[in-house]
Amino acid sequence: MRHVALPEIATFDAWRDAARGLLGADVPPEDVLWSRGEGEGDLFAEPLPPVQGAPLSVPRGFVDLARMVVWHRDPERFARLYALLWALRRTPRLMDDRGDARIARLSGMAKEVSRGKHKMTAFVRFREIDQPGANRRRFAAWFEPSHYILEPTAPFFTKRFGDMDWSIFTPDLSAHFNGGDLRLAPAVPRPEFGEDATEDLWRTYFRNIFNPARVKIKAMQAEMPKKYWHNLPEAELIPEMIATAHARARAMAEAAPSIPPLRAEAITERLSEARKVAPPVADRDRLTVELQNCRRCPLWENATQAVPGEGPDDARLMIVGEQPGDHEDLAGRPFVGPAGQMFDRVAARVGLDRSEAYVTNAVKHFKFAPRGKRRIHQAPNRGEVQQCRWWLDHERRLLKPDLILAMGASAAESLTGDRRDLMRRRGRVETAEDGTPVLLTVHPSYLLRLPVAERPVAEALFEADLQKAVALLAAA
Repeated sequence: MRHVALPEIATFDAWRDAARGLLGADVPPEDVLWSRGEGEGDLFAEPLPPVQGAPLSVPRGFVDLARMVVWHRDPERFARLYALLWALRRTPRLMDDRGDARIARLSGMAKEVSRGKHKMTAFVRFREIDQPGANRRRFAAWFEPSHYILEPTAPFFTKRFGDMDWSIFTPDLSAHFNGGDLRLAPAVPRPEFGEDATEDLWRTYFRNIFNPARVKIKAMQAEMPKKYWHNLPEAELIPEMIATAHARARAMAEAAPSIPPLRAEAITERLSEARKVAPPVADRDRLTVELQNCRRCPLWENATQAVPGEGPDDARLMIVGEQPGDHEDLAGRPFVGPAGQMFDRVAARVGLDRSEAYVTNAVKHFKFAPRGKRRIHQAPNRGEVQQCRWWLDHERRLLKPDLILAMGASAAESLTGDRRDLMRRRGRVETAEDGTPVLLTVHPSYLLRLPVAERPVAEALFEADLQKAVALLAAA
């Protein structure tokens, strides 16, 4: 049995050298007893073999893993690392096996060390201490980490606070930075530090960032574990601030301004002006003219023109699509592109005469994204559908149809207020706000986007929906 007692300082370097010697001497993991610090040696332990031969070649991932794991507080960490190193000699690609229990365990330990280092950089609180005759200010801090992380974390503080002298004391080790030189030393009992002005700065800062309207205690404790609170000056404020959070949030709400700022008033006025266009509801020609001047949403800026509905004034059936496509935007007429041609073919099979219906869209301008010379269709958002619903409502009041065929999610939302679960609702008759029956179905463009193998079934369902529309009109 070989006993390896690693030092408390430069632990990784010592473990690496010991592991190289043991591996070179072909000593298996079960014959090695590891410890950190002086401790009590094994009376029957054999001496440690010296490092011999060429440097050992191991995957970089193992070295990075070991550099973290050696600082963990698990007493088996050194043995686990050496066992994995022993296995890598026979299976060099073992580090790529994320399902290996040994690697999973060591990776978890490495993450805990990394998390501990992060917490240390966040929760060390320096206090200024007197040092007579010194030409540099000196600070000191006490910190109680979960693992042996002072040595690997100390370089962070040398870079962050290189313009001052400081000491960090922990129950396991201490670090001292004087005149630009870092020195690690054994642990000492916790020194007594007096309070300084920095304490009040931390309290003031914490009070100002604490939002009483968004108190989430579990989330706060996840980021600032309670084990660190007794060393944080601001933590003494937490109980009182949590207890008064509700009252403070209510006071903030009551003190909020009730009059909108001037910029908000200007925006409201512009929106009101845009919505004051009120074409006479008794004149479809006037409705079409006013539609071309629509500025209710930004879609008009890029579209060629608004596309009004078309059909006889006494149409019993109103067909509502989603929005104009590329062909409709250029022609200024609804349903003249591929989707409209698909609709005409299916409608002809069920005896639905499009010339006797009024055809329009829920959104009147073409929404697209440019891709080179092409204009790719983009679905209108909820706000755009709601703004354009104003025009569709006028069309419904003018025509007073017996039935509305809503094709697509935007049409369903504009007419029923709900665009969800269209595939489940298709074929169902719902009602508009004024009580007009609305038969829901998919948009013909949906059929065109399907793979060829799936299209026949979907087209048959669409045909059945149109057949239902014909039957409802006949029964009305």
